[in-house]
Amino acid sequence: MSKEAVFTMKLEPELRDEFMAAAQALDRPASQVVRDLMREFVRNQREAQEHEAFVARKVEAGRRDMRAGDGRSHDEVEADFAVRRKQLFERSIKADA
Repeated sequence: MSKEAVFTMKLEPELRDEFMAAAQALDRPASQVVRDLMREFVRNQREAQEHEAFVARKVEAGRRDMRAGDGRSHDEVEADFAVRRKQLFERSIKADA
């Protein structure tokens, strides 16, 4: 990939010195470390945006289901899982006996 763009930034001299020393200790050019950090940041932001979009789609699907009368209330779900938790607990007691 062509490296024609220049990125200039201001930072504290101490941070620059520590960063340069850490990159040198890894025998890597500081510019390569910065590029790697930037790629990781961009990837993390993309993944976060994709996750946000996924959650938004799931929420909207749930809302659509509720409007269509296909959903269940919190109380109904909680009651169902209370029964399931009790059954699992009883099974674990029998298994320990």
